[in-house]
Amino acid sequence: MTGPRTPRFPRLLVTGGAGFIGSCFVRDRLARRDGTHIAVLDKLTYAGNRANLASAESDPEQAARLEFVQGDIADPTVVAPLVAEADAVVNFAAESHVDRSILDPEAFLRTDVLGVHVLLEACRAEQERAAKGERAAAPRFLQVSTDEVYGSVESGVSHEDDRLEPRSPYSAAKAGGELLVRSYFVTYGLDAVVTRGSNTYGPYHHPEKLIPLFITNAIDDQQLPLYGDGLQRRDWLYVGDHAGAIGHVLAHGRAGETYNIPGGNERANREVVARLLELLGKPWSLVRQVEDRPGHDRRYAMDGSRLAALGWRNGMPFEEGLAATVQWYTHNEAWWRAIKSGEWEDYYRRQYAARLAGSRDAG
Repeated sequence: MTGPRTPRFPRLLVTGGAGFIGSCFVRDRLARRDGTHIAVLDKLTYAGNRANLASAESDPEQAARLEFVQGDIADPTVVAPLVAEADAVVNFAAESHVDRSILDPEAFLRTDVLGVHVLLEACRAEQERAAKGERAAAPRFLQVSTDEVYGSVESGVSHEDDRLEPRSPYSAAKAGGELLVRSYFVTYGLDAVVTRGSNTYGPYHHPEKLIPLFITNAIDDQQLPLYGDGLQRRDWLYVGDHAGAIGHVLAHGRAGETYNIPGGNERANREVVARLLELLGKPWSLVRQVEDRPGHDRRYAMDGSRLAALGWRNGMPFEEGLAATVQWYTHNEAWWRAIKSGEWEDYYRRQYAARLAGSRDAG
């Protein structure tokens, strides 16, 4: 029997590695037990949660290959020494909730644009060191982006070379970060790739987002605030598939390219909510139709042929993934109840109190 293959990138810097998708990537990569060392840099804002890494940190073999640094990707003094030790940098760090970007756009620009710039400059410095023979090769940089940079797609699907038309401060900031990455590839020859993932769901998802919010509210028989008519359409991607696809692009993607990561599971929000309630055994009467989000994109859909040509296929069927997600939240109440307190309560009041007060039956 042969042992695990030597990883192409034996030392990874994963920024935002305590967040939803980032922590899944870290857990899955460490669980391979192939010798990969991972440094996680995370600011631990409201969406970053050290508990998301608990399973790896409680495993002695995995913990020995995991370093955690609390810090900001926009701080060059924190970033530079970590990038200097990395063979690749995978940037999950982002402010990522559209509703919060409407309430406070500036925080999104700092992380999603300025933070990306700091990371790219650190990689460029290492590229110069490599040119001088001070290290074997410059680190590869992978920027994790979103399908929301395309804007609302009324028909058909978005391709990687389509025009970007972001419609919220969040998606505009993510588009800005992508453009910086592209410019560093073109101008400096930096080894960089970009992924654009579709709406992602699964365990450890912060309860501000649709699926975990509605699951946790329904468990407590609280009202479920459904934006507008609920006919907005999203393509749902299981978090394990998203993390796996990012790893695949990191290993096999061509420098300078962007890769869509679709889920292949397009559903209207109402349809997803109805299925969640069926799985939980809760009534539709909990759903309330509330005032829609300003500039709410109606539909996202992406073509995935470029990623498929690299040999990637998603593995989780939507129905199975949704059931597993409901089960996880049902069995891990301590995790999400700790989050839905303090700052969360203030945010929830700001975002939904007036909407729920003016809501109507969603039937």
